[in-house]
Amino acid sequence: MRIVLTGGAGFIGSHLADRLVAEGHEVIAVDNLITGFEENIAHLLGNPSFSYLRQDITLPFDIPGQVDWVLNLASPASPIDYLRLPLETLRVGSYGTHNTLDLARAKGASYLLTSTSEVYGDPQVHPQPESYWGNVNPNGPRSVYDEAKRYAEAATMAYHREFGLDVRIVRIFNTYGPRNRVDDGRVVPTFINQALRNEPLTVFGEGRQTRSFQYVDDLVEGLRLLMERGNHQPVNIGNPNEMTILQFARLIIDLTGSASEIVYRPLPVDDPQIRQPDISRARDLLGWEPRIPVEAGLQRTIDWYRTLARRS
Repeated sequence: MRIVLTGGAGFIGSHLADRLVAEGHEVIAVDNLITGFEENIAHLLGNPSFSYLRQDITLPFDIPGQVDWVLNLASPASPIDYLRLPLETLRVGSYGTHNTLDLARAKGASYLLTSTSEVYGDPQVHPQPESYWGNVNPNGPRSVYDEAKRYAEAATMAYHREFGLDVRIVRIFNTYGPRNRVDDGRVVPTFINQALRNEPLTVFGEGRQTRSFQYVDDLVEGLRLLMERGNHQPVNIGNPNEMTILQFARLIIDLTGSASEIVYRPLPVDDPQIRQPDISRARDLLGWEPRIPVEAGLQRTIDWYRTLARRS
């Protein structure tokens, strides 16, 4: 297949590009590098099945020739990024989604939108099934990401209903792994790099808030299965094994052998207190569930950050 992959130089996009190229597909990665890095795809640039287009998808663009799939992964995705880039985040969720949907429609291609567990906000239903409509503060600081993704889902479904576009929507839960940049601001790279430097690990609140962490390879497998077996219904892809942030901090200290202590800071505004996917639909529809234990995935990730630190 010939596949357009927006956000292709990002953390998740670059791993998905690796998988698609390895399977023999042609991948055109599109990225404006607002949060992505060419280093993430440098190893693919000499491959005849891979090409890279530096492009802001909030502006109309075209890809010459046949396109079989448009995979839209473009967006700032960590709080530190979307709070720093609020208008850019809203634009890519709105204009960027329309432009990529228009591209898919013009090419007769199928379309996949990567949405997020953030559409559930600070949930009042636990765990969160896809049928849950969420509890989102529409004008809080995090709303630029939450509402951008909710709008992107609405736009994707409108194109499906209005034009019969073949679409997929995936709601991604906390994902970690190599290429998640050091200053990303999310908990996994922050904790690992604090631990490797023997600095205090920063836990917000009392650390009782929960998250569910999946390794990036499990997510990529879920995305591939969604392309092959999915339909227009949104599908949660995440690890249902829930942990408190405090438990997670202690696990990172153990795995790194760090001398770090834990320090506590006030909770950010609208920080979700619980987060756990109901993956019943992924199991039934895709035959998917995460396979990589959190300890094994974290060890691979820690090793990658150690190697990165030695190079710098």
